Amino acid sequence: MDSNTEVLLGWRSGVSGWDALVDRYSRLVWSVPRSFRLSHADAADVYQCTWLCLAEQLTRIRQPESLGAWLIRTATRQSIAVVRARGREVPLDRWEPESTLPTPEDVAVAGDRQRRLWTALMTLNERCQRLLCIAAHSPELSYAQVAEALGMKVTSVGQTRTRCLAALRRKLEDQR
Repeated sequence: MDSNTEVLLGWRSGVSGWDALVDRYSRLVWSVPRSFRLSHADAADVYQCTWLCLAEQLTRIRQPESLGAWLIRTATRQSIAVVRARGREVPLDRWEPESTLPTPEDVAVAGDRQRRLWTALMTLNERCQRLLCIAAHSPELSYAQVAEALGMKVTSVGQTRTRCLAALRRKLEDQR
């Protein structure tokens, strides 16, 4: 196998020794970005950039026998640059809003639904309006408490509520 000096001198005189250099130092160059625990894609970028730097600087290498150290330094610098760049990036999952604010479409649909519900509710008689409002806003109240608040018999609360809900459903269906 040719020495680094022979390969570099051959390169300078037009004889390509690139494959020999890559074969000789490929594992070494790969080991640097992997030691930084870069992803496979980032390590591949560092690997490629290191060889590109060598191709650009090949005619300027003064100590061909120190090529391994030069490749390690270059791969290390490239790896550090990737680590720094990744540190400034914000992962996409962190771009998610902290709160679960509704989308404009959700707001529009909810607004339309509420408008239709209130329009239908307002067409019911006052007793149904009051009963359904109490049921919606204070579901924890017992039938006895609802009956007392509305001045009706406890036994009629459930049946009246059922009739009022049925009437509300019909009104909503008529709006469609």
